[in-house]
Amino acid sequence: MSALRPGEWDALADQFADATARDGPDGLSLITIPAVKLPPGWSAGATPISFVLPVGYPAAQPDCFWASVDLRLASGAMPSNSGVQQIPHTQTEALWFSWHLASWRPATDNISTYARFVLRRFADAR
Repeated sequence: MSALRPGEWDALADQFADATARDGPDGLSLITIPAVKLPPGWSAGATPISFVLPVGYPAAQPDCFWASVDLRLASGAMPSNSGVQQIPHTQTEALWFSWHLASWRPATDNISTYARFVLRRFADAR
């Protein structure tokens, strides 16, 4: 995770103390937060999430994220723009969310910005 700016990991860890990072052989880094609390509208009260820091981060923005493979809307339906897919550099299948940031400012946005984006997506249970 050499692409992280000073203090960036500490800021994420302040919000999610149990967050982990693992570097892949291709230069990607996988960030995992084991238990993110979910608002009403979901089939579970919490889920793990994972997202990838791409090669070129922070100039290249994170894109898409994964949650528990069995996570569904409270109705039992699949969330929009999601499907089951393997998390990169793991043998774990998870629910992949094809949700993308509308904008990314490499000078100021960071892994905490992206984690907040994921939380906002869960606030919109559809």
